Amino acid sequence: MPPALLQALEALSLWPGARWLQASGTAYLWVNAAHILGLGLLVGVIVPLDLRLLGLWRQVPLAALRPVLQPMAALGLALALLTGLWLFSVRPVDYAFNTAFQCKLALLVLALGNIAWQHGAIGWLARAQHAAAPSVAVRCRAALSLLLWLAMVLAGRWIGFL
Repeated sequence: MPPALLQALEALSLWPGARWLQASGTAYLWVNAAHILGLGLLVGVIVPLDLRLLGLWRQVPLAALRPVLQPMAALGLALALLTGLWLFSVRPVDYAFNTAFQCKLALLVLALGNIAWQHGAIGWLARAQHAAAPSVAVRCRAALSLLLWLAMVLAGRWIGFL
C-alpha cells in the first residue's frame, strides 16, 4: 500500500466521529444498528422489486411499486453508505486489508453498476410505467441484482470473522 494512502487511512481513524465510536460501545451499537437498518431498507425493497421483475406478483403493476419502493431504496442506500463509512473509520487500515471487506466493496460497486444499467436501459421506464411485461434483459438484470445484493450482505457479515 502506498505510504500516502496508509497515512490517509490512519488519519481517518483520528477524526472525532471515529474516536467517539472507538470510545463508546453504545455509540458504536447505534451506528451499527443504523447501518443494518439502511441495509434492511435497501435490500428489503430490492428483493420484492427484483422478484416482481422476475415474474412474481404479476397482478401488481410496476408503475404502482416504483414511486413507493424507489425512494425507500434510495433512503436505505444513503443510510447504509453514510453509516458504513462511519463504521469503516473506526479501523480503516484493518478493513482496507480485510478480504471480506474488499469483496463487499467490489460487490457494492457491481450492484450499483447493475442499477445504473437497469435504469439506463432502453424501455425500462416505459415498461415500468405502462405495465408491459419485463423483457428478458430486464429479468436477467433483476436476477443479477438479487445475486449481487445478497452476496454483498453475506460478505458484510463475513468481515467480522476474518
